[in-house]
Amino acid sequence: MPLRLAPTFAAGLAAADRPLVGMWVCSGSPLVAEICAGSGLDWLLVDAEHSPNGLESILAQLQAVHGYPIQVLVRPPVNDPVVIKQYLDLGVQNLLVPMVNSVADAEAAVAATRYPPSGVRGVGSALARAARWNRIPDYLGSAAGTISVTVQIESAAAVDAVEDILAVEGVNAIFLGPSDLAASLGLLGQQEHPQVRAAVEHCLAAARRAGKPAGVNAFNPATAHHYLAAGAAFVLVGADVALLARGSEALAAEYIPSPEDRANDGGAPGSY
Repeated sequence: MPLRLAPTFAAGLAAADRPLVGMWVCSGSPLVAEICAGSGLDWLLVDAEHSPNGLESILAQLQAVHGYPIQVLVRPPVNDPVVIKQYLDLGVQNLLVPMVNSVADAEAAVAATRYPPSGVRGVGSALARAARWNRIPDYLGSAAGTISVTVQIESAAAVDAVEDILAVEGVNAIFLGPSDLAASLGLLGQQEHPQVRAAVEHCLAAARRAGKPAGVNAFNPATAHHYLAAGAAFVLVGADVALLARGSEALAAEYIPSPEDRANDGGAPGSY
C-alpha cells in the first residue's frame, strides 16, 4: 500500500501565519511525549544531547506522538553522519543539529541527510521505518524533501559565522541556544545578559535578511516575548522535566511545612 510522509517542520514554518511555540521532551518516556503531543502546542523537541534517549526510546516516542497534530524535532547528541543516519532511518524527519559552529559543520549536517551523490547518507531504505520499509514511493529519489535541517547556533564562533551558515544550501533554519552561547561568551549561567541578548538578536536579524526562519530557547516568558517581537519564528518555552520538577516542588511547598514554620508553631504534629 503506497504511503506518504507528513510535511516537514520547514514546511510548517513556511505555512504558519504566526510563530510556532514548542517544548522540550527530555524524560525519555513515550507516555510523557504523548501527553505533551496532545497539549495544543505546535512542536516538540525530543532531546538526545542532554537527556537519556537512545534509538529505542526515540523510536517509541515517534510512534507515541504519531497522529497528533504536532511537529516533532529530534536533537542528536552530536553532528555525526552515523548517528544522523540511524535517526533518519528510524523515521526522524526534522533534525536539530547541535554545536554547528562553522560553514563546514553546517555542510556536514546537511550532507549526512542526503544520499550520494549529494551527500553521505547510507542506503538502507528497505530495512528502515523512514521509507516505511519501501512503502513510500520513490523514497530514495524524494528523501531530501521529507527532511528538514535546523542547525543550532550556540557559540561565539557560530554567531560570527551566522551569515555564512545561513547561506548553506539545505540548512532550513537556525536555532539559538542562549545557555551554551552565554558560556562561550564567558557568561556561564547568564542567559539574560545584555551581551547574550545582543548576540541572539544579531542572529535573528541575520536570518531575517537571509529569508530563513530562526528560533530560540527561552523559558522566561518575558524573554520569550522579547525574542518573538525581535522576529523569532519559533520558540521553546518549557520542558517536560522542568514542569514536573517545579510542579512537584510547588505541591511540597503548599502542603509540607518548612522546618522554620514548624519551629514557629512549636513543632506540633499537623500544625501549619
